[in-house]
Amino acid sequence: MLIVMAGLPGTGKSTIARRLACELPAVLLDKDSIRAAIFPPSEIEYSVQQDDLCMRVVLLVAQDILRRNLRKHIVVDGRPFSRRYQVMECAKVAHGLGVPLSLIHCVCSDETVRRRLESDTLGGSHVAANRDYALYQSLKAHFEPIALEHLIVNTDEDVEACVGLCLDYLRSVQQATTSGT
Repeated sequence: MLIVMAGLPGTGKSTIARRLACELPAVLLDKDSIRAAIFPPSEIEYSVQQDDLCMRVVLLVAQDILRRNLRKHIVVDGRPFSRRYQVMECAKVAHGLGVPLSLIHCVCSDETVRRRLESDTLGGSHVAANRDYALYQSLKAHFEPIALEHLIVNTDEDVEACVGLCLDYLRSVQQATTSGT
């Protein structure tokens, strides 16, 4: 299964993604970590072009892993998936491999986002240096609705409850796929 974490910066995608990767278990592929690994710090730019390139690398790695073992789960993290074409690239990869695509859209209140982003900035706990409240607001203003079936998780709720909701959703997708519906 290809599991894609969607949502604006600070909405809890990475927290949920890490937990899902442990619980399933699954391979976690994070665009921001891959960017940091393939670009020297002086060449990192947070442009759409560089984001797209890094996501192509993520999806190529996911394809390679899934081709070798279709029973694996891959969790893709690190991008808001705020544009339709970004979601459709993931759908195309899943379809080409014959594996289900599960989209999990993390949302929460603006105040929670502000608090999380400020905490990340102060603690230096996130690899992407461009994450701030201004980026969140800009992406939010231009976020295109996700047209494919997906789960919306309000991460203002307890993390355990959010992870449980996600696991239930993933089980239902897997069950629907194996039963052919």
